[in-house]
Amino acid sequence: MTIEEIQEEVIEEFSDYDDWMDKYQLLIDLGSDQQPLPEKYKIESNLIDGCQSRVWLQADLTPEGLIHFQAESDALIVKGLVTLLIRVLSDHTPDEILEADIHFIEDIGLKEHLSPTRSNGLLAMLKQMKLYAMAFKAKQE
Repeated sequence: MTIEEIQEEVIEEFSDYDDWMDKYQLLIDLGSDQQPLPEKYKIESNLIDGCQSRVWLQADLTPEGLIHFQAESDALIVKGLVTLLIRVLSDHTPDEILEADIHFIEDIGLKEHLSPTRSNGLLAMLKQMKLYAMAFKAKQE
């Protein structure tokens, strides 16, 4: 699936709910279903700056040239947010990630329903994922 197709799938999933408490519950459930990050990746260099909660993000380049992301957070909603970002961006090429127009955050209304600190954290997570894509792309050239 393309990044665009995955975003459309996420938008569809969230459109099933009108109430924001239900949408928050969906985020929490998504985070709860995520595989825990192996302890070896819970290191200082994997912590994302700009997040009020602790968020670790690990990125690896597969032999096929795809970036595989793994993450964990100590906050339930934030864990759901990073799970969504991983779902949309993981296992794509650096170019696909860098060229993607990430619009699902606004389309599902997340931007205006998150506190300013969570919103900043979400942007910091997205920025870090794009930075990993830039770094892996530079290594490939």
